[in-house]
Amino acid sequence: MQSLFASQRTFFNTHQTKDISFRITQLKTFKKALQAYEPRLYDAIYRDFKKSEFDTFTTEIVLLYKEIDDSLNSLKQWSKPKRVATNWINFPAKSYILSEPYGVCLIIGAWNYPYQLSLGPAIAAMAAGNTIIVKPSELPSETAKVMYEMIVEHFPQEYFAVVEGGVSETTELLNQPFDKIFFTGSTRVGKIVYSAAAKNLIPVTLELGGKSPTFVTESCQLERTVQRLIWGKFLNAGQTCIAPDYVMVHKSIHDKFLQACTKEITKRKYAFENQNYVQIINDDHFQRLQKLINPTKLYFGGKMDKDSRYIQPTILTNTSFEDPIMKEEIFGPILPVISYDTLDDAIEQVLQLPKPLSCYVFTTKASERKKVHRKLSFGGGAVNDVVMHISNPNLPFGGVGQSGIGSYHGEAGFLAFSHQKSILHKANWLELPLKYSPLSPKKLWWIKQFFKL
Repeated sequence: MQSLFASQRTFFNTHQTKDISFRITQLKTFKKALQAYEPRLYDAIYRDFKKSEFDTFTTEIVLLYKEIDDSLNSLKQWSKPKRVATNWINFPAKSYILSEPYGVCLIIGAWNYPYQLSLGPAIAAMAAGNTIIVKPSELPSETAKVMYEMIVEHFPQEYFAVVEGGVSETTELLNQPFDKIFFTGSTRVGKIVYSAAAKNLIPVTLELGGKSPTFVTESCQLERTVQRLIWGKFLNAGQTCIAPDYVMVHKSIHDKFLQACTKEITKRKYAFENQNYVQIINDDHFQRLQKLINPTKLYFGGKMDKDSRYIQPTILTNTSFEDPIMKEEIFGPILPVISYDTLDDAIEQVLQLPKPLSCYVFTTKASERKKVHRKLSFGGGAVNDVVMHISNPNLPFGGVGQSGIGSYHGEAGFLAFSHQKSILHKANWLELPLKYSPLSPKKLWWIKQFFKL
């Protein structure tokens, strides 16, 4: 790890990565690598947890292509010095901000969307002019292997490398004095990464998680609400950091909502063979989820098969905030439904939990939407939809509080891997004498006049 880090530091110090044409060339190479490896990427992720080509393309690969294309189209604009106003006290001068790469960057990816969450930040780091070491999750081992092979075939290790391995390899990487660390994963591990980074004062972006609430009000368009909500919840078998974790439903439509959810799940026929469902990632997560299903509160689903790591889309009702399932992020195909009397009551209950990564509200009333957005702090979200805000590169994606630090996607990703260097460029043809000795009451009077004190 020390040798790899040192080689990247040496290469970065040649300043080649700072050249815009170099970055553009590497982004184009990255796109060609993805195109060449697409069949192998599909095969690897299917072997890891039965994710279909359709879902892999629509939730991962296409987002990578879009990120590359957006960077190629906008990189010159993003990289331009940004002129800003200069205050009178610095007259005559001009002021501007330079975006410069941090240097050697470590990206630690997550297992649930292994391509998007490992390579997406790498594209942003590349666009910003850094060297990159990616540590993908070891849980989907086949995807980690194919990412390593793809990158090592197309890029020199001193510029862009993938490190396979588990906790020991990650720990050793975190001991290196990186210039930037980008981590996607659980809040628990995020705290470990943050602590390790603090030892060397390394700036971090932490993309974490949390219990993302969904509010379904009595004014919602119920059929469309359920269609979008069920899709987003059971996409990737619920193993999505921005999936609706639980639903708060107004009591007047509670029963109709449950019936509509059952109908929608049945209609979509979630199964591996239908290529619209995936396995739980491993046995540990399967057993964890199994324990969260309270048979006395089971409304729909609950069927499971340990050998195939299959858990049927499941709905729990009569759930309270004291239940075990409300004490942790579910990260699986289980949807607790909680009835509420008033929207204010529901919001007050949600406020007792840490700030979530996402929040969703289904309503046709602006007053309800505004109330949720005004009272709750969360990373990002949607109105009358779920999950899809991640697909807009113009929306910075990130958490707040325990759900994350910093954001990325589009220009926000470029900025996440760039230091904003402030420059004051002073002309020589004039200099006011007020700040120089000898100091006097008259000079102080003039300074106070200038500042209107």
